[in-house]
Amino acid sequence: MFEGLTERFGSIFRQIRGRGRITEANVAEAMRDVRTALLEADVHVQVVKQFCDEVLAKALGAKVIETLHPEQVLIKIVHDELVRLMGPVDARIPYVTPGPTVVMLAGLQGSGKTTTCGKLARYMINRGKRPLLVAADLKRPAAIDQLEVIASQVGAPCYTERGHDSPVKVCRNGVAQARRTDRDVVVLDTAGRLAIDEELMAEVAQIAQVTAPHQIYLVIDAMTGQDAVNTARRFNERLELDGLILTKFDSDTRGGAALSAKTITGKPIKFIGIGEKLDALEEFHPDRIAGRILGMGDVVTLVEKAQKQYDAKEAARLEQKMVKGLDLEDFLAQMRKMKAMGSMKDLIKMIPGMSAELANADVDEDELARYEAIIHSMTPRERRRPEIIEASRRRRIARGSGTDVKDVSQLLKSFAQVRDMMKVMGRMSLADRMRSVGQIAKMAASGVMPRFKASSTVKKRRETKADKRKRRKKHRR
Repeated sequence: MFEGLTERFGSIFRQIRGRGRITEANVAEAMRDVRTALLEADVHVQVVKQFCDEVLAKALGAKVIETLHPEQVLIKIVHDELVRLMGPVDARIPYVTPGPTVVMLAGLQGSGKTTTCGKLARYMINRGKRPLLVAADLKRPAAIDQLEVIASQVGAPCYTERGHDSPVKVCRNGVAQARRTDRDVVVLDTAGRLAIDEELMAEVAQIAQVTAPHQIYLVIDAMTGQDAVNTARRFNERLELDGLILTKFDSDTRGGAALSAKTITGKPIKFIGIGEKLDALEEFHPDRIAGRILGMGDVVTLVEKAQKQYDAKEAARLEQKMVKGLDLEDFLAQMRKMKAMGSMKDLIKMIPGMSAELANADVDEDELARYEAIIHSMTPRERRRPEIIEASRRRRIARGSGTDVKDVSQLLKSFAQVRDMMKVMGRMSLADRMRSVGQIAKMAASGVMPRFKASSTVKKRRETKADKRKRRKKHRR
């Protein structure tokens, strides 16, 4: 997401950094480039003008040209203005007591409403809620079947009335069913159209009038750019929207909808869809998105993803293993957890200072699958003691995993270097450990595992006389 805009912003700031002296003319020139970049990203022209005028006024007011690092000051100003443009946003859903809280989803056909219903239900279940999905899309073929399948996948009941021709009655009966079955949230999946028409608007307005939803979210396709913003404006004229949900956000390389929606419609973006899986729904945080756009990373989201995979006890056990030395079973377990966090390229871009460097990197996502197959072809003893894997064992493992011997050798080499790094990091301070994350990410992305140098804060253990005797004896052997 935002790849084109991130690349353009990075180029603009590098040009400022490369100048020997910064003048007001240089800053104005940079803002002209910013204006062009935003227009190419399909940001609304009104938003572009307002944004650039604000940044330029603040940049000159902050006397950017007189600072020691003018590009850093300008980046800070642009970052703050991006946050203001997209926020403030409170992503939490305000639930009512007593329930049920009625949440209504509206939008055009193909925007992803039905899938978003399932994602929203999974989001609520993870927070201790008991949602009921209501299939009120009676126009699109198989829409009811699709919602039933999605509901079963997330573990939520689905209310349907097949053969009914009134979505208003279905929604009303669905809310009544939620009260009878002690469900504290109702999610209404309404019908859409290929384009906005009066029939659609009248239908959603009537559903809103009868069910009195506590929250109305408009689901829009982020890839449609300014059309998405115009759609939101039209819906908001007939419905009192409480927020927007942008779908297909991971496929939107421009970002025009995200940067324009709040200013043009006055409605906040509450959630973004970042994939096809039912857990691929994120709360929208303007400060994190601004950091991604400017190549500053998104450490908070990265930590949240990691916390979903590791509890406190598991993290403590891993830290102890780091000091003692990991084995290949530990290595496999960590690879699986990393895979569950998302694609390697997306994770690397969340690390500050890494996105620009790896924007065009060719990340081999199949490498983890090959490593997993190789480790599965080993015996339990070989996984615990990889140093015993000599040539004949490597040939056997390669045959069993359907790979080459060189792949097995590469895995063992990579594992040895990661194990050495982990031992060093286990003795590091937290700050030194965080600085080492970038190097590990580079190695994982490129497939090349360079030697890791210990931090200067880590003191090497002094070699004793007994150690010297052991080393000489080993050398003679």
